[in-house]
Amino acid sequence: MSIGTKRLPDCFTFMLAKAYQRAHGHFRKSLEPFGLTNIQHAVLEGLWYEDGQTATELGELLQLDKATLSGVLARMQESGWVERKADPTDGRVTRVFASPRANDIKDKLIAVRETSDKEILSRFSLEEQLLLKRLLMALMKD
Repeated sequence: MSIGTKRLPDCFTFMLAKAYQRAHGHFRKSLEPFGLTNIQHAVLEGLWYEDGQTATELGELLQLDKATLSGVLARMQESGWVERKADPTDGRVTRVFASPRANDIKDKLIAVRETSDKEILSRFSLEEQLLLKRLLMALMKD
């Protein structure tokens, strides 16, 4: 049996990891012209959903741990994608905002993500796409 006809082990975790690698890599290439990573794009979309969230709120929305999000936000602030500002009613609280730079290309970045999603899912029928989304959402729950 040649390598090309061998089947991968029937291990769901392995298959899911490989599917993730393929989808993640596809989207990463789409974002290269903007100098953004996949997770940075997710942060921006989270802020476009509701700008001015605290890091904790953003982490909950995106299901990211505090340490990961902290590093991502620091790099994004340094590169001008986000701004952090003290809450006007409670100076102990810091809020995160998409920068004008990010907002200027919001529509373009969302379109890039939508195109990437469509390309990745193009091999599935609409019904299969909806089912896959529902199954992935179920896997993401605690």
